[in-house]
Amino acid sequence: MSFLKIENVTKSYGSLEVLHRVDIDVEEGEFLVLVGPSGCGKSTLLNMIAGLEEISSGEMSIKGKVMNGVHPSKRNIAMVFQSYALYPNMTVAQNITFGLEMHHVPKPEREAAMNRVADMLQIKPLLSRKPGQLSGGQRQRVAMGRALVRNPDVFLFDEPLSNLDAKLRVDMRTEIKKLHQRLGTTIVYVTHDQIEAMTLSTRIAVMNGGYIQQLGTPKQIYDNPANIFVASFMGSPSMNMLPATLRLNGADASVEITDAQGQPVHLPVPVSPDAARLYDGRSVILGIRPEAVTDPDGADKNATTVVHLRNLVDIIEPAGSDTFITTTMAGGDVIGRMRADADVAPGQVCDLALNMDKAVLFDVESQIRIQ
Repeated sequence: MSFLKIENVTKSYGSLEVLHRVDIDVEEGEFLVLVGPSGCGKSTLLNMIAGLEEISSGEMSIKGKVMNGVHPSKRNIAMVFQSYALYPNMTVAQNITFGLEMHHVPKPEREAAMNRVADMLQIKPLLSRKPGQLSGGQRQRVAMGRALVRNPDVFLFDEPLSNLDAKLRVDMRTEIKKLHQRLGTTIVYVTHDQIEAMTLSTRIAVMNGGYIQQLGTPKQIYDNPANIFVASFMGSPSMNMLPATLRLNGADASVEITDAQGQPVHLPVPVSPDAARLYDGRSVILGIRPEAVTDPDGADKNATTVVHLRNLVDIIEPAGSDTFITTTMAGGDVIGRMRADADVAPGQVCDLALNMDKAVLFDVESQIRIQ
């Protein structure tokens, strides 16, 4: 039985349905990230798990117990908010133990729990301070400590790092990952940042328009996107999308695109069990990640199908460990990721290596993956 089960859940405001028949099973100890653009329904779903929003239809259960209609205080969940939600007139120690005090936990137990999480989060020197005397990162650690001290069934994180600067976000990501590995707790985490989703999760639910677009491991989501939205949203830079024409020759398949000079180029693509849905001359969208468009020396040595072609480079963007290039294919911009020391310059025709093992095809109309 799933530890947290969300079954056919919807959310409506009047006649407007904003969350549509969501089905997710979360196992004990799993780190599930809900990711998607603003307004996709991820925070609404998190609030329904917490009991802060009512479920319009469907069922949600924790450890086999149905939570529909159960008050938030009775759900044994702990939530970390984007805004920290700390009491400004209380010290760090009082903020951490306030929930335990409200549940009439004896003082020695409260202090022992506080010291345990203070050591874990390295905030012991801050216990006598008030929130106004803390940095953003310190406040977020205190908010996490307030959640950890309770030993709940499920931790809920609502965009906890969005108010932090870039370096601090990376540091806090590492801390949250360490905590999960150390404690083995069940976490549901909301973010709009796909890097957070990829680095933190054991599984990701990609959401858009109130629907779950795809549910899977980070590798499944990245390598085998279910549709164009998932392919474009997950990855930085996002997957290149090229209009193409399918060409079939017996058991072999390729796609025809144009290079920077408008000349046709044929790129082989693997034939999958979906081959029956493919036909010669069909218009498709070819998806290929930037790291699969690189310089010959940077190409994956284990790839079985690497196509070499010469193409004009329009822009280069040195990024320290990599050099990103922009070239033109199929009448649009294509981003490639090359080695930092790749010999390339704007306006130069250079050798490119395309790893077609990583290519995927999408239907033009439905935008669903077909290959």
